[in-house]
Amino acid sequence: MLDSTAEPFTSGPLPADLAPEEFIHAAMQWHFSPETGSPYWVKRATGLDFDPLTDIRTWDDLARFPDVSEEWRDISVDDLVPAGLGRAPWDFQVFDSGGTTGRPKRIVESKSRLAGVRWVSGVLAEHGIPGEGDGHWLHLGPTGPHIVGRSVGLLARMRRTFCHFIDFDPRWVKAAVKESRTDEAARYVRHILAQARDVLSTQPVSVLFATPPVLEALAADEALLDLVRRKVRGIIWAGTSASPETLRTLDEEIFPQAAVVGLYGNTMMGIAPQRPRTGRPDEPPCVFVPFHPFSQVQVVGPPDSDAAGTPVAYGERGQVRISLLSRDLLLPWTLERDSVVRVAPTAAYPQDGLADIRPLDTDGAPATVEGVY
Repeated sequence: MLDSTAEPFTSGPLPADLAPEEFIHAAMQWHFSPETGSPYWVKRATGLDFDPLTDIRTWDDLARFPDVSEEWRDISVDDLVPAGLGRAPWDFQVFDSGGTTGRPKRIVESKSRLAGVRWVSGVLAEHGIPGEGDGHWLHLGPTGPHIVGRSVGLLARMRRTFCHFIDFDPRWVKAAVKESRTDEAARYVRHILAQARDVLSTQPVSVLFATPPVLEALAADEALLDLVRRKVRGIIWAGTSASPETLRTLDEEIFPQAAVVGLYGNTMMGIAPQRPRTGRPDEPPCVFVPFHPFSQVQVVGPPDSDAAGTPVAYGERGQVRISLLSRDLLLPWTLERDSVVRVAPTAAYPQDGLADIRPLDTDGAPATVEGVY
């Protein structure tokens, strides 16, 4: 059951049912009017060579903005709070990016992403992830300052159940891997699994959230794997890339008793859940879809290619470019560190799909260390 206190998708100045150009117009009016916009964007507009209030009419027009995400490593988050929400700054939470390619970027978030989490909850239900009254959740992953822990907790709350949290610090593990201290990283994973064993052996856990490296380490522990197989009927994975063969092994061989579902996303773009499979023989085994229309993803040619910045054809691989528009946040088009295959939409999910996520491997791409998240 969904949380009855959650705001519907159609509330506020950016309802989901607006036509695309009307949606962009409403977003520009909201974020660039002094009465409603954040100090950051209202001031930033004065240095642009166009007027966002009149010149930005389509999603493609957002490409006129510079990539501002790098600035969000240093600015005070106070400047990101929109004046029009009428909320005190402490009504917002601060979340960091994972720091995979450098120092973390920071965003503020109040309630906008709750609608996205509610939508993800419905998609998970289509996959058969257990619902209300059907066991607890166990989150093996980052909590603060990362937004994923809050999102998983909200998903459990929407099912009116408990969520157990076993926190880990992905930045520490990434540093260990980068410095070739792989024995320390492996010991850290064992530390996480020891805590998971205690929760799983004492609590009625039916849904497990973990990353592919943690799930693979869990599978190597025969006693712990047996415990998961006996109790867990829903496994949600996220945080690092996983090859199609790894996903097939997790789904068909290691956890055949559970619905295995992936989530793609990050602090900047939000969550893109795996869409239910259509049964088409040519469909990739795992296709992610962003939360339309607030979170948009394009798959474009990478900077070192002849098609740099141009959307690739369906079935082709390219670089992820994201944009996010909500009442809380405006992020124009910005290139991400990931390489994906663009997948055609379906009637049920009319937004482009993303498959076979990998770290970008091109000349000039930022160094990527995935670690365990």
